[in-house]
Amino acid sequence: MKEIILRSLLVSALSLFLFACSDSDPVFHDAERPLRLSDWNLYALSTDELVPSEASLVFKPANQLFTDYAHKMRSLWMPDGAQAQLVDGEIDYPIGTVISKTFYYPRNAQGQFEKSVDSGLERVDLTQNQLIETRLLVRKESGWDAFPYVWNDEQSEAFLRIAGTSKAVELVSDAGDLDFVYFVPNENQCSGCHTTSHPDGDMQPLGAIASELNSKFSTTADNLEFQTERLLSRGWLDVIPNRMETKSWLDESNSMEERAQAYLNIHCGHCHNPNGAADTSGLILNGAHSININMGVCKPPVAAGGGAGNLLYSIVPGEPDQSILLYRMQSVEPDEMMPELGRSLIHTEGIELISRWIAEMPGTC
Repeated sequence: MKEIILRSLLVSALSLFLFACSDSDPVFHDAERPLRLSDWNLYALSTDELVPSEASLVFKPANQLFTDYAHKMRSLWMPDGAQAQLVDGEIDYPIGTVISKTFYYPRNAQGQFEKSVDSGLERVDLTQNQLIETRLLVRKESGWDAFPYVWNDEQSEAFLRIAGTSKAVELVSDAGDLDFVYFVPNENQCSGCHTTSHPDGDMQPLGAIASELNSKFSTTADNLEFQTERLLSRGWLDVIPNRMETKSWLDESNSMEERAQAYLNIHCGHCHNPNGAADTSGLILNGAHSININMGVCKPPVAAGGGAGNLLYSIVPGEPDQSILLYRMQSVEPDEMMPELGRSLIHTEGIELISRWIAEMPGTC
């Protein structure tokens, strides 16, 4: 038993040493599939904090996807001399690009569990927070590849888990405690959400895209600027997209319509778009609809029954409780809930937003 404990301590110490020594630039692995996150050299890790490489850019999409109230730290890195091109208004990233997203939770109320989360911090305080997983999206010659890494309990290393896993999470806050099971997606599930064009499309980023980076962000309170301009100043982007700032569903200065559309786009649009996996539903939620029925207003479901809550229309103006869209957002049943992946909990703030939007919608069915 002592030998096992000693071996475990040595492994943890070695992992911390490898992370702590990561002063050089990140490493692009084209053919290999590293079992350890430290092999990518994306972070410096100590017993107190996890910090992205100085060669990376910490970013935050204008709209953030709800993942059971997890906090997230995102980073973007490109190899020296590489540059993304703006093609038809979208960022085409070069081979070698690595996009990372680290999920973590506060250990206690001092860790500031807030239901608005997604602070976009440039480092994670490990004295107050527990790391859960780090997902990598890597641009290879053959296209984008997904790597789900799960952190060990000691927070000394994250290991590749292509089959996914689950972890029990306990959240403590003044607003109430939450105990639930957090699910890390497997590689196929990563592909299911990141493949926005079916059946022959490739995986694509969802957050590090032109529209979501057409927003102002800084890891400090000052020096706010468009994130696309930060890419340009680093030489990572050839030309700036339009400078019309993307609307955020969290920004209460935007109209209810703008906020609802932004929320549905980031949470549902990767499937519910004209070319997406849910195109047969006829429900378009990425903002590309031409008439309201395409968005679900007074639209009957393609397949009725339990999954629709025995309701008649996706959206009933003025009647959120009679709308299938809201019913599925409020469900946690595997065959009913929407989105299908990425959550075990109900997103209270999202429910409130979409409910108010439908309640204020004019007209009847």
